[in-house]
Amino acid sequence: MTGITIAIASGKGGTGKTFISTNLFNSLQDSRLSIALVDCDAEAPNDREFLKEGVLQSSHAVNQKIPVIDKTKCTYCGKCDEYCNFNAIFFLEEPQTIEVLEDLCHGCGACSVACEYGAISEKDDLLGYVNRYRFSTGKELIEGRMEVGVLVSVGIIKESIKMAEPFDLVLLDSPPGTGCPFIQTVYKSDYVVLVTEPTPFGLSDLKQSVAILKEMGIPCGVIINRADMGTDDAQNYLKRENIPLLMSVPFDKEIAVAYSKGEMITNLSTEWKAKFNQLYHTIKEEFEKNKAK
Repeated sequence: MTGITIAIASGKGGTGKTFISTNLFNSLQDSRLSIALVDCDAEAPNDREFLKEGVLQSSHAVNQKIPVIDKTKCTYCGKCDEYCNFNAIFFLEEPQTIEVLEDLCHGCGACSVACEYGAISEKDDLLGYVNRYRFSTGKELIEGRMEVGVLVSVGIIKESIKMAEPFDLVLLDSPPGTGCPFIQTVYKSDYVVLVTEPTPFGLSDLKQSVAILKEMGIPCGVIINRADMGTDDAQNYLKRENIPLLMSVPFDKEIAVAYSKGEMITNLSTEWKAKFNQLYHTIKEEFEKNKAK
């Protein structure tokens, strides 16, 4: 199974997405595949808290273009404001006022296209960094990290995923939720692993994630974390929708203690290392089933 991208995602935070991502990556350290884990949660990346052995190879700045308006050339026609889908141009006809709201700008360049008078130029705005860490096995952790005060993480996620393209197997630790960062992360993935919990909130957010992935045409399977602490509603939903249950993780004090210390359960337990290895093969089988359809 080479040349595949697997996203590990969840409709809400706190379900165990990072636990699954880091331990799956760690369990495959002995594999002959070239593997990269990409921490796409650029607002709060924390894979590095568990994968401490990697050595920093590079730190790449990610910028976006921000418009700069020359008011001596501006005719206050309002076209730039009209073209901006993100309300990043503050414009008034009377009194004549125009300003760029940089925090809202997505760097799309639409305002520059709209302006017919050459009043708009662009400047670089620092979004954050993509950091690459290499392990002794040759595997890599690629981490997107936003600058403090930056509101939009999509540019950093794009750049982080792009840097993982040369690898045989790419694991994407997705941001929580189902908004733009989630969409950008799963957009080019071949298979998505959704991590949920057996609670009403967990099931509600799982359904939202599944609906989005169906719309995008991306196959998915589900892992239920802390599976023995809630109801059977999530499992019943998966059966009704014919969605594969890839793995169930019970509430386990050993896992909870290890996680709280920033330790990997796949380093502490040969049993759990074997389970995560099996998870990889289960995902492989499900992916190949969908590919054959």
